[in-house]
Amino acid sequence: MLPFIVTVFLLFLSSPPPVTAVSSHCAAAAKTFKKCASLATQDASIAWTFHRHNATLDIAFFGSFISPSGWVGWGINPAAAEMAGTRALIAFPDPNSGRLLLLPYVLDSAVKLQKTPLLSRPLDIHLLSSSATVHGGRRATVHDGAAIEIRASVKLSHNKTKLMNFVWNRGLYVQGHSPTIHPTGASDLSSAVTVDVLSGNAPRVHNRRDFSTLKTAHGFVNAVSWGILLPVGSVTARYARHIRSLGPTWFYVHAGIQLSGIALGSIGFGIGLRLGELSPAGRAPGMHLKLGIAVFTLGILQTTAVFFRPERTNRFRKYWKSYHHFVGYACTVLGVVNVLQGFDLIGEEGQPPPSSYYGLLVYCLCLSTLGGVCVALEVNSWVVFWRSAKEDKLSSTSSS
Repeated sequence: MLPFIVTVFLLFLSSPPPVTAVSSHCAAAAKTFKKCASLATQDASIAWTFHRHNATLDIAFFGSFISPSGWVGWGINPAAAEMAGTRALIAFPDPNSGRLLLLPYVLDSAVKLQKTPLLSRPLDIHLLSSSATVHGGRRATVHDGAAIEIRASVKLSHNKTKLMNFVWNRGLYVQGHSPTIHPTGASDLSSAVTVDVLSGNAPRVHNRRDFSTLKTAHGFVNAVSWGILLPVGSVTARYARHIRSLGPTWFYVHAGIQLSGIALGSIGFGIGLRLGELSPAGRAPGMHLKLGIAVFTLGILQTTAVFFRPERTNRFRKYWKSYHHFVGYACTVLGVVNVLQGFDLIGEEGQPPPSSYYGLLVYCLCLSTLGGVCVALEVNSWVVFWRSAKEDKLSSTSSS
């Protein structure tokens, strides 16, 4: 019951706040577009109309420049609400003529790591039309604070028209026709949103920093609970129970470790479910999720089975022990496998943060240390067993 309550409470706390679908741009866009909403960063807004009969999406993005020689960009990411993989339209003043240019760019991982300059190239999405317009004074020239509107019409696939990942940003200057890196403040790193264009609901903000914090907490909590505490509890039960001087103390230590691991693991499982809700379509970790559900189910079954443990004299006690051992070891092994699967998922998402490498290294060191202790204890238990058997044999021989 406690893990369930903790999980529900965590899910309630981690629910994102609603986004207010009101902006100064929406009043002007209302005559042309059916839906409009303000975005979470950079005082930007987005308006759109989705035509169901031909799966066409008409979009208008409203942003502003932060430099006379800067750039403003907006795009669609087919895979996730993040910069890497975005098909973008970027507007900036031509360095030679000063007129406003709008060029297509594909933001791959090499651009994110600043290995190569960002060069314009055709997009692999069905872009029907695009345009950019500067609004405001100074004869509609680009200046610090100048408002810009980027319009686009996109033909969507009929089976991929519900959720759209929009990404936007702005930078200080352009080298030739190559936009340079944007500022790296908290708002600049959170300029992404997932929009349900079918229902027309207000955008759901995808705060990358909060998402990353949740993901880090999920990995840390689950690595400690399912990946360390449960194996330690299993090792305690297997080897400490044979130490006669401990008496029943081993059982209370084993139960305390396992219950702590299950409670902490339930929190990690709840965070994982929340991450699944926040993850864009196509990025849900299927196998990791399935293993997580299996481990959590086995953990709950193992915990509730304690309340149905028969007395030592009951003839069903041996069957209960077999069940308890099987479910316990299965939960432990699958938990360790899923923790390693989680680290593997981080590597599949592109360039992982350095902290993930250190986390994997520390976890592997802990796991290998525990494995070494298990080997030593197993060898020692067999040595003690054979010595006892040999002494009993000698005793029986001498007595006869």
